Amino acid sequence: MTTTAHRHTPRHRTLPWLALVLSSLLSIGCANSSSPTAAGQDRPPHHTADGFRNRDGSTMDKSLWEVWRWQLTRKDPPRPDPPLPAASPDLAAPEPNVTWLGHSTVLARLGGLSVITDPHFSPRASPVSWAGPRRVYPPPLTPAQLPRIDVVLVSHNHYDHLDEASVLALQAQTGGPPLFIVPLKLKTWFTDRGIMRVVELDWWQSHTEQGVEFVFTPAKHWSSRTPFDRLQTLWGGFAVFAPNVHLIYTGDTGYSRDFADIRQHFAARGAGRDGFDLALIPVGCYEPRDFMRTQHVNPLDAAQIHLDLGAKRSIGVHWGTFEGLCDEPLDRAPRDLAAARQRLGLADTAFMVLRRGETQPVAPR
Repeated sequence: MTTTAHRHTPRHRTLPWLALVLSSLLSIGCANSSSPTAAGQDRPPHHTADGFRNRDGSTMDKSLWEVWRWQLTRKDPPRPDPPLPAASPDLAAPEPNVTWLGHSTVLARLGGLSVITDPHFSPRASPVSWAGPRRVYPPPLTPAQLPRIDVVLVSHNHYDHLDEASVLALQAQTGGPPLFIVPLKLKTWFTDRGIMRVVELDWWQSHTEQGVEFVFTPAKHWSSRTPFDRLQTLWGGFAVFAPNVHLIYTGDTGYSRDFADIRQHFAARGAGRDGFDLALIPVGCYEPRDFMRTQHVNPLDAAQIHLDLGAKRSIGVHWGTFEGLCDEPLDRAPRDLAAARQRLGLADTAFMVLRRGETQPVAPR
């Protein structure tokens, strides 16, 4: 991607009192580390008496004061000038293929299904319409312009990944609602809104839909939609095994050994688990680094995840869409990813980003 200049555009600063609202978005609620699982208790190690934790035993430990301090001292990065490039989605392209619709929303056509990850089409990633991270570029497709979606994959409950208006629009699509596959303890949020075709999964659990297997995989992150439900629902990614492609979407994550373990887990399952044809890995929202390190990878970490997974190709997501989410400029991730490829000796085509709306074919099995 070509380097762009920047335009400083006046935008409303986040008011200090909105830090509490932001703490329930991408950010970091009050510290609330759960105690270790007591010996002899019959529950997985990542389950605690208070909710969930990462496989390494960690929980996010930023205090509300740290959130306030970041919000009070941060500066809005300039927008790219000219704007980030866009493309027209090719909905008639032969499968398997993927289309990047912005942030972490990817339309994947595989195994005869239309699958969408973390659908988000709203103007803000926020619990309110008048504040919070704002979409800079409109989505390349509206929900009404999508093909009929068969499966929706929701990685966790943060507002930039679980958008109420977007899932309700998909629920109301012509031809009947899709199947929503969600993390453990998140099903109730959907059924409370009249969405009943929901399967919730714990890490390593799977569901097969029309011959395509979906496995919920671990990641190093956390969950919260309010200051009062922190870590109450699980988070993670999805490995998707269709006859014509093996794909993984990692979900939001800090760097961890989870991805080497994912590769080993599926290799141990036997024939047909010979690596992922495509990985969708976050590459954006990583600054300020000290603040974001434990929950969001930077492009160098993402490139290492690509290697840990043994992916044949990877596409970067979670960038270039919302301002006010993190501190790096919207066009920085592709430049840092290029430097990461060079540092790790990866070909440019091994790990790339797409233009908004670009459809990318995936070599079929």
